[in-house]
Amino acid sequence: MSDFRSKIIEHISDTIRDVPDFPKPGIIFKDITPLLRDAQTLSMSRRLLVEPFAGQKIDLIVGLESRGFLFGPAMAMQLNAGFVPIRKPNKLPAKTLSASYQLEYGEDSVEIHTDSIIKGNRVLIHDDLIATGGTAAAATELVEKLGGTVVGYSFIIELEGLRGKNSLKKDAQYEALLSF
Repeated sequence: MSDFRSKIIEHISDTIRDVPDFPKPGIIFKDITPLLRDAQTLSMSRRLLVEPFAGQKIDLIVGLESRGFLFGPAMAMQLNAGFVPIRKPNKLPAKTLSASYQLEYGEDSVEIHTDSIIKGNRVLIHDDLIATGGTAAAATELVEKLGGTVVGYSFIIELEGLRGKNSLKKDAQYEALLSF
């Protein structure tokens, strides 16, 4: 990693705020809202998220609710791809497909419109953070059920100790800007 890239990563890391006991006691929430407030840091973050996937044929960025919606559309525009949201239950208006997963502090499910992916679409899954990998694994399941191919995963933050990337496709490119 170049010195310049290392300094940018360090700057981005310095903007991440720890919020103890959120959403429940014992959890330390990694808050990216300070990163979003600064235009230069926001721009640098988007650039670094896109860089590893530049030049690849990506058809769609799938953004996971809700913070995956913050960078996903901008990444899609820069990669000349479309954007597809994966949302919590009962948030999408048309016919959906659902997948359940375990969180580090409970269980949940996500949904995708059944017509949002065309068979053979090359898909990059993006979210702000990967912890146990449950949400990204559920997103992978949905993409594949609709005939898409997951070619990569993109995260701002990886909580390394929870080993979330172990639950993802091994043959897909994996990128996280920061590891805690």
